[in-house]
Amino acid sequence: MRSYDAVDLAILAALADDPRATVAALAESLHMSRNTIHARLGQLEAAGAFLDFDRCLNPQFLGHPLTAFLEVEVRQKDLARIVQEVGRIPEVVQVYGRSGTADLRVQVVCKDTDHLFRIDAAILEIDGVDRTETSLAMGELIPYRLRPLIEKVRRAL
Repeated sequence: MRSYDAVDLAILAALADDPRATVAALAESLHMSRNTIHARLGQLEAAGAFLDFDRCLNPQFLGHPLTAFLEVEVRQKDLARIVQEVGRIPEVVQVYGRSGTADLRVQVVCKDTDHLFRIDAAILEIDGVDRTETSLAMGELIPYRLRPLIEKVRRAL
C-alpha cells in the first residue's frame, strides 16, 4: 500500500467533490501547479487509488432499473471456477466473497423481475452452485462515497 500525504488527500477530496475536474481546474482550486497535480494524479493512479470508470455509470440509462443481491452458496472446491462463470453474466456488476452462510454476494442489475428470474436461474445452473437467496434493492439510501473517509484521514494527519 502506497503512503499518501496531505497533497494527495486534498486532490482526492477535490475529485470526490467533482470527479470530472480537469488538471487545470484542480490546480486552480488547490493553488498548486498543473505539473504537481498531473504528477500526483499519475502516482495516485499507479498506486491503485482510482476505481474503474464503470462505477460512475448508471445502469438505469442502459435499461436496467432494478438492482438485486443474490446470496450464493457454492461447493468451496469449485469456487474459482464458479466465480469465473458468474463473471460471464453481463448483468452481474459486482461479486464479493463472504464469510457466513452464503459464500458469494452477487449484485445484479436487471430490466424487470422476469429478467431477474432468468439471471438467478443462470447462476443456479452453474455446476457447484447449491442455492441462491435473492433480495431486491428498494432504493439506494447512501450512495457510494468516500468523501467522509477522506476527511477523517485528513484530520488524522
